[in-house]
Amino acid sequence: MYLCKNYEMSTQDNYDKGRSSNKPGKNARKKSMARGNAPLKSDPSNKKTGRQQDPSTKPKLRFDKDGKEIGRRQAPAVQVKKSNPEDGIRLNKYIANSGVCSRREADTFIATGLITVNGKIINEMGHKVQLGDDVRFDGRRLNPEPNTYVLLNKPKGFATTDSNAKGMTVLELVANATTAKIKPFGRLGRNATGLLLFTNDDEFVQKFMKKGIARLFHIELDKNLKMEHLKKIKEGFTIDGNEIQVEDISYVDNSPKSEIGLKMKHTGNSVIRTIFENLGYDVVRVDCVTLGPLTKKDLPRGRYRHLTENELNLFNMI
Repeated sequence: MYLCKNYEMSTQDNYDKGRSSNKPGKNARKKSMARGNAPLKSDPSNKKTGRQQDPSTKPKLRFDKDGKEIGRRQAPAVQVKKSNPEDGIRLNKYIANSGVCSRREADTFIATGLITVNGKIINEMGHKVQLGDDVRFDGRRLNPEPNTYVLLNKPKGFATTDSNAKGMTVLELVANATTAKIKPFGRLGRNATGLLLFTNDDEFVQKFMKKGIARLFHIELDKNLKMEHLKKIKEGFTIDGNEIQVEDISYVDNSPKSEIGLKMKHTGNSVIRTIFENLGYDVVRVDCVTLGPLTKKDLPRGRYRHLTENELNLFNMI
């Protein structure tokens, strides 16, 4: 509300002249309560509680060597109990997370002996399991995490293992890809490069460990590969009692004869070095160019991506 300053001052002067002690005098004008002159209601948000203290006289805060304020009672610390992954998760939750059924239905399956953990039937309600345990429902293994498939274009210098004792590992490269516990399917040597697949789908791994996934490697040797050796590899031969078979082998177009394209279904690449070293060649470079229906297109070295639904369907057709 806008009020004239002169009006405020004249009213205050007349009020003070009529005061003798604490009471207004006879000449003091009474405040009118007419509309427009009624006292303004105080704003509760501005209401001051208690006696206001001059900031200059306010005592300074003091702290001890641990940083606690001296002279003020400290509130008791609230302790929050953190969950420990090593404690495991309840079996019915594990089953429900796998998408088979609800927790209540899982309790029924547990009670009827349809659930096994690491090969043993579990009837105990509240039984806890670890994520790595072999939990099966009616013989089918369950996975409490969604099936995840990550494709990496591996650079040199990373070991295909989950052991920190091996130095830098491929798991470091896909650490931010997912929270699921994925593992590499197949192997590439530390100095090998190219496509490497990660998944937590045990059924996928078991299926293609038996059938194999065809991989095309671009291989560079220390010298030109003789035609007779190329034909021998293509026909297949035996090394230390192990039969070595490849799906195809050829020279790389428009490149020296030391560069070879080799297609095979073995999940490891140590067999590649075994093949050529047995024939008197040293392997200089190994690069996995294709992995089943997957290629390195639009996937730079050191980067990863998740497989599409269409790509998974292509795997199911193999």
